[in-house]
Amino acid sequence: MTIASAADLCSFVDRSPTPFHVCETVGAELEAGGYRRLREHSAWPTEPGRYYVVRGGSLVAWSSESSTAPTDAFRVVGGHTDSPNLRLKQHHDRSPESLGIVALEPYGGPILQTWLDRDLGVAGRLSLRDGSNVLVRVDEPVLRVPQLAIHLSDRKAVDLDPQRHLDGLWSTRAGSFLDLVAAAAGLAAADVLGFEVMAFDTQPSALVGRDGELVSAPRLDNQVTCFAGTRALLAADRAPGIRPVLALFDHEEVGSISERGAQSDLLATVLERIVIAAGGSRDDYHRAVSASVAASGDMAHATHPNHAERHEPLHHIAIGGGPVLKLHPNLRYASDAPGTAHFARACEQAGVPLQRYEHRADLPCGSTIGPLSAARTGMLTVDVGAPQLAMHSVRETMGAADVDAYARALSAFLSPL
Repeated sequence: MTIASAADLCSFVDRSPTPFHVCETVGAELEAGGYRRLREHSAWPTEPGRYYVVRGGSLVAWSSESSTAPTDAFRVVGGHTDSPNLRLKQHHDRSPESLGIVALEPYGGPILQTWLDRDLGVAGRLSLRDGSNVLVRVDEPVLRVPQLAIHLSDRKAVDLDPQRHLDGLWSTRAGSFLDLVAAAAGLAAADVLGFEVMAFDTQPSALVGRDGELVSAPRLDNQVTCFAGTRALLAADRAPGIRPVLALFDHEEVGSISERGAQSDLLATVLERIVIAAGGSRDDYHRAVSASVAASGDMAHATHPNHAERHEPLHHIAIGGGPVLKLHPNLRYASDAPGTAHFARACEQAGVPLQRYEHRADLPCGSTIGPLSAARTGMLTVDVGAPQLAMHSVRETMGAADVDAYARALSAFLSPL
């Protein structure tokens, strides 16, 4: 049974240019599936049900429908909502050569060359004088970061300086770019007291290749997990004594140290409040966590056909080969033997193949929310993902068949037999 199609993933990504929009998109899907949004500062209902909370660009959702006791275990699928991109500086209007230029800076670790000569829109969150926050998006290609002509660069690619070479052209005359952004939200710029605005590629996501067997899209890292995790939660069987949870964090690409990142109290606080709402104590919370398991979902490196030597020779990962278990002896990933067994059983239950990834020992390895969340909660954690190419490019690639296989594995993980 298909629970997550590649075409639906493309639609999800196109609706979600920022972490704030990811939470809006996920929230809409959850509410269509019977979930109700709760506010953190409000009292939570004591009756079992389907609920979610949002903190900025992070979201936690859960079902307590099949819970039989406050000490029941949690099954958590985690991921992150943010992706590397270019973001507006606070003072961003420039007018060299009488042009309208917007000062941008990198967030996370984008492959900078891929952002040049792209049709860029902008989106994000505006904080207003009255204390409210609104989402904004400009889908038209209003920005472009132009490449330097080869005739002016000794016919070699220029090493990009993130301070000097990433500013975007938006007009042939000077002006206020924030006026344009505010107007897109139906506001006056004078009412905007704070903003988090970022550029995004306006080219729609697409199924490409001979028979549409590949997905070409921005932000696959890590919106694939946001999408697949949402579909997994909605499709999960409600196993007695198991409380399935979806935890999507902002700021993973910059270290997760924020009020809503994986190193915050967000997940631990939500889980404790779930236990308390069920009539449990703090001791019951610790008992529940000790019996719980989390799958930290993030994208995995497929073996690059043009650079196979950059991969661990005994751990090649195939596009279309199914979900990936990620291991690292120095704990860049959180997986250990018991966690590995949990996810391997989930793949068997879902009827999907499992691939095992290890990074070359002579190359630095990236990390995930897995080790951070595991240390913060004390929960057994396994790092998993779906294979892709061109990670951190403005446009990334994965196998269309891997979308549903990943979602089905995560759904089985949330509802073990």
